[in-house]
Amino acid sequence: MDGRGRCHDNICVERLWRTVKYEGIYLNAFEDGRPLREALGHYFDGYNQERPHAALAGASSDTRYFVSANRPALVA
Repeated sequence: MDGRGRCHDNICVERLWRTVKYEGIYLNAFEDGRPLREALGHYFDGYNQERPHAALAGASSDTRYFVSANRPALVA
C-alpha cells in the first residue's frame, strides 16, 4: 500500500472478488441473503483449504499458512 488513490493498492482484493463473483455468485440464483451467505462460506472454505494456488507452488492457502505458522521464529 503506497498511498491514497493509487489504483494498485486494492488489486489483490479486487481480483479475489472478481473470482468469487464469476465462480460462486453469478453461476447461482439466490433468493435472499441467507443462501448467498452460506454459499460464500462454502466457497471460501474450498478456496482456502482445497484450491491449489499457482503463487504458492500448487499448495492451498491453508497448507502454506499452517506449515509456516508451525515453524519456530527466527531470533535475531
